Amino acid sequence: MIRTILTYPNPELKKKSVPVTIINDALRELVRDMAETMYAAPGIGLAAPQVGVHQRVIVIDLASKDEPSELIAAINPVIVHAEGEAYEEEGCLSVPKYAANVRRHARVVVKALDIEGVERTWQADDLLAIAFQHEIDHLDGILFIDHLSALKRELFQRKARRAAEESQ
Repeated sequence: MIRTILTYPNPELKKKSVPVTIINDALRELVRDMAETMYAAPGIGLAAPQVGVHQRVIVIDLASKDEPSELIAAINPVIVHAEGEAYEEEGCLSVPKYAANVRRHARVVVKALDIEGVERTWQADDLLAIAFQHEIDHLDGILFIDHLSALKRELFQRKARRAAEESQ
């Protein structure tokens, strides 16, 4: 089922998510819904808070439309090692029509549970490393715009306010 993606400035996006303690059919359904929502958007990653669920669950799939799916579902993901620096343009399904360069780690090691409760480790670099960091930030109530300089963030907020006023 495709779920509604919350968008900035919805305060639900700023809430911290709680760890998942039970992996059951309801959680697997959430993961399926999140993947379906991400693909329909379309996007390459989605965190549970973006659909109003404050649990530490993310999905990522970097495969293009003409490639087979490479869905990563990570429950309670934690970055256990990070190194290097990347400065790439990011966008977000919760911050539509806006993108900006964000400083991230170039390489990360992420540990998480899969949907069967098995601990997995991903060694990620390039776009996958950025996607993991971006989605894990969502679990802590952090949006990519929070990484921008104060000036760029203020410019974005003004633009967002104007867009909101024009749509009313």
